[in-house]
Amino acid sequence: MERVQPESLPGMTPTNTKTACADAGGLDGVDLPALANRVGTPCYAYSAGTIRQRAGDLQAALRGLDAGVCYAVKANSNLAILQLMAEAGFGADIVSGGELWRSLRAGIPPERIVFSGVGKTAGEIAEALEAGIARFNVESEDELHLLERLAAERGTVVRASVRVNPDVDANTHAKISTGKSANKFGVGIDEARNWFAASAALMHVRLDGLHVHIGSQMLSLDPIREALQRVAAFRRELVAAGHPIDCIDVGGGLGVCYREGRDRPVAIEDYGDVIRDTLADFSGRILLEPGRWLVAGAGVLLTKVIRVKRGRERQFLVVDAAMTDLLRPSLYDAWHDIVPVTREPRPLQRYDVVGPVCETSDTFARDRELPRCEPGELLLIRTTGAYGSSMGSTFNSRPLAPEVLLDRGRYAVVRRRQTLEEMIAGERPAQQWESA
Repeated sequence: MERVQPESLPGMTPTNTKTACADAGGLDGVDLPALANRVGTPCYAYSAGTIRQRAGDLQAALRGLDAGVCYAVKANSNLAILQLMAEAGFGADIVSGGELWRSLRAGIPPERIVFSGVGKTAGEIAEALEAGIARFNVESEDELHLLERLAAERGTVVRASVRVNPDVDANTHAKISTGKSANKFGVGIDEARNWFAASAALMHVRLDGLHVHIGSQMLSLDPIREALQRVAAFRRELVAAGHPIDCIDVGGGLGVCYREGRDRPVAIEDYGDVIRDTLADFSGRILLEPGRWLVAGAGVLLTKVIRVKRGRERQFLVVDAAMTDLLRPSLYDAWHDIVPVTREPRPLQRYDVVGPVCETSDTFARDRELPRCEPGELLLIRTTGAYGSSMGSTFNSRPLAPEVLLDRGRYAVVRRRQTLEEMIAGERPAQQWESA
């Protein structure tokens, strides 16, 4: 993949940074007001230094384990971010044919790619087989038989893991919980047991792995430990029954700090120890699928105040970013810190911070105490490196926002702002009519 060449802003010098939240005015040695003036708002900015630091911390926590990291592409699928993961030696956890294409395009080798998700189509499975990916995480009996048939058509044998639903509450938001029996993901242990019992009939699928992922934004190790203990016990049962297990995929889901003083993420070293302890008698390959933990804190969304609207009961701070750029507050009632990019001391005010989209849910914060803001002022929305741009849309015909990668005082635009012509490129008037 060809790299986008970085450039520096006037008067800037390269510096190192470990955190995207160190200074509202600068990130990874880049002056954010100058960047916003150059690129425009709203825009996303990502710290390459922060991502590298997180990758290194994770690798250190896993030292001594036969472990591989498959970055969850859905968290942030920008090619430049995927390229950083490839450079760190990480693979990819994908859930669509598009994510497969992106991962390969970014230079992630197919032998480091695993395919998860409940709705893999025959076409997507065929593309993954053609690419030669490492493993499929199978989530239904229908998918298992489809995989067998498609692999047979190609005369190949593929490796697969059963995604086990351990019925463990991740103690997270209901919309990002995936490990309860009522959730659509994976299969119960009883059904998985039957799959292995019948696996001798599979000529083209080698069922030799277990996979578990119970949710996202988890701030406690207890549910992770419980889920892994259940998987470890099931593995021992399978081995005793003559079914060797070569791979255990422990999923991802580690939480990050969105709200200071309330969110207390687990230490990555402690997470590594939980994996060591619960899988102590397992000598095979361990896979992990972190996404949010690697990239959330590396990203900020820059937005400018359009106006201050004073209502009867509230003051509305109307900004040029919207739910089309950052959906999490609308979808999950998620908290993101919002900071004026200024050092000037000001009296505090309470605002509802809202976007211009014609939906009441287009709200980033309610009754949020901020330093008094004026039209034209630059704001920074923190911890938006995960599930921000990757969930963007063009609702209200709003072009997709640009993304910028920052690295030691330089920046590179890694996705330019979408033009209106690009936004409607696939549309056309109804001129040619056909019968189905």
